[in-house]
Amino acid sequence: MSAPMHSNLPSRRTRRWPGRKAAACALAILGTVMAAGCAVPAQAGPVIQLSSAQVIAPGANRITDIYVVIRNNGPQTKLVAARISVGGRVTLRSPVHAGQVEMRTVRSITIPRGLTGLAPNISHLLVSDSGPMRAGTEITLTLVFAHAGTFSVAALVTNLQSGGSSYFLN
Repeated sequence: MSAPMHSNLPSRRTRRWPGRKAAACALAILGTVMAAGCAVPAQAGPVIQLSSAQVIAPGANRITDIYVVIRNNGPQTKLVAARISVGGRVTLRSPVHAGQVEMRTVRSITIPRGLTGLAPNISHLLVSDSGPMRAGTEITLTLVFAHAGTFSVAALVTNLQSGGSSYFLN
């Protein structure tokens, strides 16, 4: 028997699909890159969203509170400042001890990822020496966050003595 003859020509299979291995490699790499991108959650909307902002119409002493719901879609941040469109001084307030009603002025309020309410008897905003505010009107509340930037929302002025509106309604 004679030895089989070997040809220097590529096999029929290789000749028909010369880029098959390269295409398979490229497809595998593309699939890996796409799967890695899917592992990172897409951020829907802005990092911070403000809603249900309410300011109680100030009395004769021109001191009042502001309440607001903050949705933080990003990493934990801190609320470091606030201002309102009618002027005055806005200070950040938090309980002296968790679960107590006694408040103190603080430099910042920690805002974790998710929903946080600045509400009565917990962290909230105290306004002093503001300009006039009439129940039923809106003012602009602007909050400044350490790592997320500055965000504004319309805040409804309410009058609790006349029944006003309830917090978390708008």
